[in-house]
Amino acid sequence: MTFRTSSRTVRGYFRVVALFLCLVFAAGAASTARAEPAYTAYLDLPSLNGDGAGAGGLDPALPLDESLLAQALGQARADGVAPRRYATLLHQYWLVVATRNADIELAAWDPGRGPHANERIFNQVYVNYLRLATRHPEFYWAGLAGIAGGSFASGFFDMGDVGVVLDVPGIHQFGNAVADLLRATPPELARALPEDIRLLATEGFRLSAADVAWYQTRLMIMQKHIFTDLVPMHEAYVALGMRGIEEMYAAGLLDDDLRTAWRSIASGTGDGYVDALVRMTDREQNHVVADQWDETSAGRAPIGRVLTYISTVAGKPGVPGVRAPGVFAPTVVTADVGGRSLALRVPLPAFNWADRDARWSYITGDLVPRHIDLETDPALAGTVLGEAFWGKLARGRLAARLPDLLADLTTQWQISG
Repeated sequence: MTFRTSSRTVRGYFRVVALFLCLVFAAGAASTARAEPAYTAYLDLPSLNGDGAGAGGLDPALPLDESLLAQALGQARADGVAPRRYATLLHQYWLVVATRNADIELAAWDPGRGPHANERIFNQVYVNYLRLATRHPEFYWAGLAGIAGGSFASGFFDMGDVGVVLDVPGIHQFGNAVADLLRATPPELARALPEDIRLLATEGFRLSAADVAWYQTRLMIMQKHIFTDLVPMHEAYVALGMRGIEEMYAAGLLDDDLRTAWRSIASGTGDGYVDALVRMTDREQNHVVADQWDETSAGRAPIGRVLTYISTVAGKPGVPGVRAPGVFAPTVVTADVGGRSLALRVPLPAFNWADRDARWSYITGDLVPRHIDLETDPALAGTVLGEAFWGKLARGRLAARLPDLLADLTTQWQISG
């Protein structure tokens, strides 16, 4: 049987096919038009973890993959989106860059997992500060963070040696020594001493492993908060110069003071580097962690005060020439004892590092000036900044210095009149 197809039938068939293809293409075009760029899901996100208390990055809605963040950021820039709308995306990108360069796995950075799980990350933060300072000598703040951080990390490890610190020699022994001296001191003078010293004597022996673990976690939260706030802007400047800083400023991630700090660094002058050091240190201590120090000091009352004061007693930043807190501001009190005016000098600091004004007085009165001396001496800076972090860590251990601290306590607890 033979079938014959007329030309009219063929033409009709092609018209139907053409119409179908047009509909398909139109539907595809409409679908494409409706598809939004990937970055739109990342606009206007809050920074939920900017304070460093949780695991990972700033918002769980954001990826931790650097290439995905870079792609989304590039599209948002190309489309002219206002930087404030992609601020958290921008911050997350530079945070991911910062942790990559620091050899830190951001997804695993969770202070809540405890000291043992975070030990490597805790150390690596300070190693990274020294890396930034040696590669970019104009980054005075990074140098200070790395050197002073070595001392801070030493105290962290001492706190971790529970069997040593909480028994003998350690916090218990130190607190008991203070209690013995107080019992031999006229009560009028003992009552005039700062409350922190009296708490050390009455509560030091009560400290438990759980208290120390809590305090370590508080320190790790503050450490991550400082890194999250200040290190990403350093990486943005390294990669893009002031263009990177201006974008962060437009996004609201930097305030006027920090913008000025980076302009000071960009000036290429020694005075500019010093100006940036002071401004960034102010940012760190008086804005980033100020509230967290308040909360730590008030926590587990009165244990928070005891632990922050012990940190003050034990602290001696590794910057050459810096005085220990108890030397910078020793405790001296006077009282009327039996009709005589007597003075008591105690080789313990008259302040607690957790208190804002006292902490800032020590930082600006001794720590920052001595660090400026260091940075402006190229030979000394090269030696100190170039030393491996692990050397700084070993020298700052409280366990090694405890005999000297106890000797100072017993020989320098002096009454005069």
